[in-house]
Amino acid sequence: MYTLSQLKRAVETPNLLFREVNRLYHTRANSSYNRNGIDIFAEDWDNLLILDACRYDMFRDQHTLPGRLESRISQASHTSEFLKSNFAGRDLRDTVYVTASPMYYRNKDDLNARFHDVVEVWKEGGWHGSYRTVMPETMVEFAEAAAERYPDKRLIVHFLQPHYPFVGPTGVEHFDLDDLAFEWDGAFEDDFAFSDELLWQAFCENLDVALPHVEELMHALPGRTVVSADHGQMIGERSRPLPSKEYGHPPGTYTKQLTKVPWLVFENGQRKEIRHGESKGVQSDHTAEDDETTESPVDVMPASEPDDGDADDEDLVKDRLESLGYL
Repeated sequence: MYTLSQLKRAVETPNLLFREVNRLYHTRANSSYNRNGIDIFAEDWDNLLILDACRYDMFRDQHTLPGRLESRISQASHTSEFLKSNFAGRDLRDTVYVTASPMYYRNKDDLNARFHDVVEVWKEGGWHGSYRTVMPETMVEFAEAAAERYPDKRLIVHFLQPHYPFVGPTGVEHFDLDDLAFEWDGAFEDDFAFSDELLWQAFCENLDVALPHVEELMHALPGRTVVSADHGQMIGERSRPLPSKEYGHPPGTYTKQLTKVPWLVFENGQRKEIRHGESKGVQSDHTAEDDETTESPVDVMPASEPDDGDADDEDLVKDRLESLGYL
């Protein structure tokens, strides 16, 4: 059922009504994720580097990374769907998840996944106060520390870029990083100040900011590393079956732009010997069932805020999600 406020907004902004009709079509009215996508844990990798909201065609045209580029179909058009479809209810004690996104923390009780460890970089001193995100170089530091601590675990490293906020030259010039009111839904309004071309340029530059650090991490990690994405991004393309313009990455909308993601395979020496449970690199096992996350393995985090351990978790999650345009 829809609330009165939702119905009122749909009448005032017809594109949102078209989006809902398209969502019902893509989800067959009740599916919680894209059943045509891959299970990432059924694929063969030692390290999986996730770029948030990185569509295949943008990656293909922008990247110069070593390795073999393929594509895959994601089960998700939104991070929450990616987490649910790949993580929910699973015993993943052979895997460490290093994430810049607050989405896992926000949904961890519902997901009920059991990792060997979860490193919440956004919460553990890795948040950049000026850019209001976690920068890719920070993710490299945390990921390398996790790889050293857990040499016999699969490693998932979830970067935030190219997801908003825009941290490249175009983004810094045209988007107010102090304004938390930016919403992709605003693109449906007549007074939206940004053209599709400007949005595309800002998104490409966000990817450009991340790629050198992704390559650095690829060379630092042993074994088979895959660079992929949780989902893509729409920047004014027509959705389906109703051909309305779409922006952002709304859940339940499984267009090519949102579900076709890069799958770059890079081999770096011998494969890891993956162990389930206790790691030979540490004294005891740590899982996502625990109430506290790992202490930051990085001693010095320049250009980042101090640890937020004393902050109220709900307020902190809300602040981070607002900065990323989710609220």
